Amino acid sequence: MEEKVDVLTIGAGAGAYPAAFRLAKAGKRVIMVDEKGVMSGNCLAEGCVPSKSIRQAASFYRYFKKSHQFGIFAKDIVCDYKKVIEYKNGVQNLRYTQHAQELEEAKPNLALIKGTAEFLDEHRIKVLTDEGEKVYYADYIIIASGAKPFILPIEGSQYCVTSTDIYKLNPPIDYLPKSIIILGAGYISLETATIFNELGSKVTVIQRSNRVLTEMDETFAKKLYSMFDPNIDIRLGTKLIKIQKNVNDYSVFYEQNGQQMQARADLVMMAFGRVPVIPKGAENLGLKITKKGIESSPSMQTNIKHIYSSGDINGKSMLFHSATRQSLVAANNILANNTPIDYMDYSCVPNSVFTFPEAAFVGILPDQAKTMGIDILETSFDLSFDAKAQILTENKGEIRQFYDAKSLKLIGAWIIGEDASTLIGELGVLIQQGAKLKDVAEYANQHPSTAEGISKAARKLL
Repeated sequence: MEEKVDVLTIGAGAGAYPAAFRLAKAGKRVIMVDEKGVMSGNCLAEGCVPSKSIRQAASFYRYFKKSHQFGIFAKDIVCDYKKVIEYKNGVQNLRYTQHAQELEEAKPNLALIKGTAEFLDEHRIKVLTDEGEKVYYADYIIIASGAKPFILPIEGSQYCVTSTDIYKLNPPIDYLPKSIIILGAGYISLETATIFNELGSKVTVIQRSNRVLTEMDETFAKKLYSMFDPNIDIRLGTKLIKIQKNVNDYSVFYEQNGQQMQARADLVMMAFGRVPVIPKGAENLGLKITKKGIESSPSMQTNIKHIYSSGDINGKSMLFHSATRQSLVAANNILANNTPIDYMDYSCVPNSVFTFPEAAFVGILPDQAKTMGIDILETSFDLSFDAKAQILTENKGEIRQFYDAKSLKLIGAWIIGEDASTLIGELGVLIQQGAKLKDVAEYANQHPSTAEGISKAARKLL
């Protein structure tokens, strides 16, 4: 016997639960189905939160190591990686506890079921749990099943770990490897590389392309790359051959410049991006599905109007905060009886790379501006002249802004250096609100803070 609900979400991450809460508050009966049985998806389970928790521990360690130069702390400071994992686990468990309380407070309109969802038709979903099967009929469905690490089908791939093995709750990798090879040079690869380097591992990155961060603006990527610790061995322009397990370590065989090469390490991590998790049965509905995921319009509607696709599953903007906004767009349009009244704007979603140094960007950058035929004016502020950066002894980097040469509207920006992930939000709002050069230049940013560089950069063009 099937049960009727107003809305069913497949997943309980950022692409689903913000919508679920809004819809439940508006009086809709909502069911979330998630294999993990907890809220917040891969971000909390194995992504943003745990990785940044370990990064924060590495940041503590980095500052302590630097402090001995000034005689503030002793030089011999030891990092206990098992304690780092305990700290990370603690953050994750705290957030899971808070989410459980939120869910309790949302009853009776909202419930979370631990299980797997399978489409039977456009409205009916079969949910398999430990207790058995149940069928739900939903007026509206939000597909937010997320993504998972891509495994390159290469000899020896079974010997590789992924970011999941490093960042998940109670991870199998609960020790700091003396050496690690990371395959790929996307943001997950480089974040992990710089974190482990700070904590004391010998890190080697092997990348097929001749550059890092191939999905990002080339000049931005090159500037960030140039600021990495030279102790990180980054090998570009390679072709992987195989991974081999040795007695005490692993070997990665690859070609570079026509020669066969070998690298050895205690651990090999594969990080070639993520692929969408398509719910079973979705392929039978006539949904538009590509390699990137289940397509959706800016209203978050798929080609089947009462079925929405938000978050990583649509492949548009694979970021937690973007998924949150997408989720709310879906909720608002469901509340409007499936008539689009709200739309997702991807152009102002900030994107951060939590390496050492960290970096972030938003809006239209030079590569994209060139393809769009937009003439730009650019300006920058060097963080070596910033008081806050000097105080923190993190004075490498820049704040760079891009203005439409005709309208003088701010259309894009990047920050490389201290506080990049925090400051980029201010620039994103300025772009979203259509701020012009004069508006940015005249704002009195807080002193001493790296935010001062935002208005200082703009003033260079006046």
